[in-house]
Amino acid sequence: MTDSPTITLGAVNLDADDPVALAGFWQAAVGGEVSPGPAGTAFLQGRPGGFSMFFQPRSEPRPEHQAQHLDLDVPWGSRTREVERLIKMGATHRWDVLGEVPWVRWTTLADPEGNLFCVAEHPPAEPPA
Repeated sequence: MTDSPTITLGAVNLDADDPVALAGFWQAAVGGEVSPGPAGTAFLQGRPGGFSMFFQPRSEPRPEHQAQHLDLDVPWGSRTREVERLIKMGATHRWDVLGEVPWVRWTTLADPEGNLFCVAEHPPAEPPA
């Protein structure tokens, strides 16, 4: 018998031009508490049930292609309101995907430093027939 894995997500790490400012954006976006760290770093301790983030100074130019991004879920019917809130905070709207598949619709945004992330909503499960 194989033991079940006990791995959990510790933190999402991002390079940033201004780690403290970017941590402030993400704190306002997802909650939690920011703690400044050494050498211009910042740590966002996630709220219960959320996730943490670590921001460190960028040491190289931003790659043209972003290999990973965050997919953030919101309750059905609240995506538009959340997207508007995030744009008011400094995010940039990139595109919407609303009818590609029936189980999710999402909006792709960029944070103030250009890191892509999605805000997704999933329809409520239909009751069994």
